[in-house]
Amino acid sequence: MPNNVIEKYLWAPLRALLHKLPERNILLVLSLVVGLCCGAAAVLLKLAIHSLQTLLSGTGLRYAYLVWPGVGMLLSFLLLKFVVKKDIGHGVTKVLVAVSRNESRIDRHNMWSSLVTSALTIGFGGSVGAEAPIVYTGAAIGSNLGRYMGLSYRSMTILLGCGAAGAVAGIFNAPLAGVLFTLEILLFNISMSSILPLLISTVSATMVSYISLGQTTQFAVSTVPFSIGNIPLYIVLGVFCGFCSLYFLRMTLRLEDGLGKLGNPWLRWALCASLLGLLVFLFPPLFGEGYDAVGALLRGDVASVDTGSALSPLMDRKWSVPIFFALILLLKVFAMTFTNAGGGVGGTFGPTLFAGAIAGFVVASTVNLIRPGAVPVANFVLVGMAGLMAGVMQAPMTAIFLIAEISGGYQLFVPLILTSAVSYGTIRIFEKYSIYTKRIAKTGDLLTHDSDQAVLTLLKSDSLVETDFLPVSIDATLGELVDAVSSSHRNIFPVLDARGRFQGFVSLEDIRKDMFIPELYGKNHVYNYVRSAPEYVFEGETMESVMRKFEKTGAWNLPVVTAEDRRYLGFLSKSKIFNAYREELRDFSQE
Repeated sequence: MPNNVIEKYLWAPLRALLHKLPERNILLVLSLVVGLCCGAAAVLLKLAIHSLQTLLSGTGLRYAYLVWPGVGMLLSFLLLKFVVKKDIGHGVTKVLVAVSRNESRIDRHNMWSSLVTSALTIGFGGSVGAEAPIVYTGAAIGSNLGRYMGLSYRSMTILLGCGAAGAVAGIFNAPLAGVLFTLEILLFNISMSSILPLLISTVSATMVSYISLGQTTQFAVSTVPFSIGNIPLYIVLGVFCGFCSLYFLRMTLRLEDGLGKLGNPWLRWALCASLLGLLVFLFPPLFGEGYDAVGALLRGDVASVDTGSALSPLMDRKWSVPIFFALILLLKVFAMTFTNAGGGVGGTFGPTLFAGAIAGFVVASTVNLIRPGAVPVANFVLVGMAGLMAGVMQAPMTAIFLIAEISGGYQLFVPLILTSAVSYGTIRIFEKYSIYTKRIAKTGDLLTHDSDQAVLTLLKSDSLVETDFLPVSIDATLGELVDAVSSSHRNIFPVLDARGRFQGFVSLEDIRKDMFIPELYGKNHVYNYVRSAPEYVFEGETMESVMRKFEKTGAWNLPVVTAEDRRYLGFLSKSKIFNAYREELRDFSQE
């Protein structure tokens, strides 16, 4: 159906109907719609991944696992290259950038492209998670629905957050974790009144998942009641998870940078597919998300985790088990990065949970080798998941409540809090940013929970450019300049050359004496009075950078030019920025 027909018979009538309501009520209605759609998308992604993996496991070809991950990466790569024609990796990071730079606008294709490509990638054994792609999908659903309904930037941002929250809730059956994910990881500094749409979205998404797949908890297990005597060991686990998080974050970024230097995408796919296939062949738990292996560890069925591995004969020795899993913990970063760099689509959310479970198992199994039966393995596996998530994503609250929800109870609430806090504190000594925010923080595009910083990030310099300054030619006479003064209400006049490039400016103060001497009108020219600007503001420059330039120069007005040819666009005034800042901060603080 043509877009104009959809617009005429669907979106236009819906907008007309909804806009009879207050915008706050519109948000509540749309958050329900977004939640239902995100729940359905999460169910579809789960079923697609499970169906593909079931189909491949039914072949019984052990050595084919050297090839399957590469096939999935190739299919995903071809779809992106020839159909989507855009990079859609690092979904959570791209959502953050969309909020801070793109007015919460996400391309329509992300409502399906992330879902399809991640299903192919993970279904064929790519060692990544489905959570980031489904978050990108949910955010795209919220963003595009808000745009079609003609909502404001602020409301569209909240609806985008509803999509992300609904996606997490739908994929994990964890509504509270979905809300905390949006508030903590996506760094939305929103008022308490905005939480209601998030709750509606997560609850509705969770209900869709429950109805479709049943009320099963992802990692349900009978945990042993928390023992106060194990507190020192949970602190040790927290420190261990903190350093594992540091390794996970830095090694991921280093590998991505290194593999990104391979300019030929086909060569990069071939290299990454070969290395990933070898890793999966040697360490079967690296196949796909690895949640089956996590479930086996929770049940105490360690023997089934290494089934079919070429290294299985080595597992008979006493210390081989923790060493084998420690290697998996270290190599998960490589498997994940090979998958994404080779053309696959997936996130770090799932690998973080997987690596955390392995970290918890390594600590517990090591302690039990020293003191048999000293600690419950399942408890440490679950708490380790929270610990690594708190460190890598620097989101301890999300980690605590997510693990509590997906494990089916809050019996481990105290160790979850303790280990997550210690892990978070450990990595914060070395890293200020999470794996999602480290790259974009350098560009000034990162929203934070600091209201001042968040408001500056949300302000767009291009929208504050003033264009009512009357430009004059650098070769114009004083008489022509005086004519411009008489017809302008400004006291600054940008000076341009014949090609419209900015050459400087003339202030009314500079010509005040000479403008009352008619004899000079034909003798003097603009170039006799022009002065250089103390600094330039470039088109699209971040507000944080702009404010640094104002502070450095002490100016009240700065010219805005294009970066390529210094073509004049207008002026930014400090007073207008302050007014916009105060207005935005007032809206930010409204309940």
